[in-house]
Amino acid sequence: MRSEDTASGAPRAPRWLAVLAWGGLVFLHFPIVVVCLYAFNTEESAFSFPLQGFTLRWFRIALEREDVLAAILLSLRVAAAATVLALVLGSLAALVLARRQFFGREALTLMFALPIALPGIITGIALLSAFRLAGTSLGFWTIAAGHGTFCLVVVYNNVVARLRRMPHTLVEASMDLGADGLQTFRYVLLPQMATALLAGGILAFALSFDEIIVTTFTAGHERTLPIWLLNQLGRPRDVPVTNVVAMIVMFVTAVPLLLAWRLTRGTEQVAGSGK
Repeated sequence: MRSEDTASGAPRAPRWLAVLAWGGLVFLHFPIVVVCLYAFNTEESAFSFPLQGFTLRWFRIALEREDVLAAILLSLRVAAAATVLALVLGSLAALVLARRQFFGREALTLMFALPIALPGIITGIALLSAFRLAGTSLGFWTIAAGHGTFCLVVVYNNVVARLRRMPHTLVEASMDLGADGLQTFRYVLLPQMATALLAGGILAFALSFDEIIVTTFTAGHERTLPIWLLNQLGRPRDVPVTNVVAMIVMFVTAVPLLLAWRLTRGTEQVAGSGK
């Protein structure tokens, strides 16, 4: 039996489907809530129940540890470098592939999507093999390059979608009025692409900051924050500090995602499109 339509005209989902959807959300987010709650627990043991009290001591201890600060700084540096790389290469690729037709265009599009579509372990092994063949020492730049391979597609998808919605008559009008290619890009294309670039950059930063699989193959002796967390799993006495650092990772990852969603919401229309 079909549920009654809502005021907007869209059919209302069956109650059992809504219950399943909410149940799935609870199942996915309950462990995150547990980690956040126990980051404030006064008890040093892993997960004593019920909570023994509320304290901010573990935050102070975590932020005073040099290994934690070094891992956070490295992750921020890697994420920033990977984001810049993805913005430059992703936007250039989008400008080339958005409207032009040429031999191999679809193959190039597929190649851009492969690093994020394939399992991370495949991408990591491929990158490690490439770096070894090139004789490159593993470190900061290999991590950033590895992250840039899968962050690129996020920027590319955002920018190419915006360019395809933008009427080409804007570019033609700019050129007819005497603007050269650089002026057209600066005054016509870039303002139209701005929010797409910003949203793509934010998503790329979030993806890079919490990446661990590709990082494991490309880091060498470097330890980003996700690798630090992985190493902490075998140290029960550090569980409260680990919970605090996990909260930091979740916060730094979730906030950019929310910002990107906020920036892209309601941007389906493009100036000059008449829609």
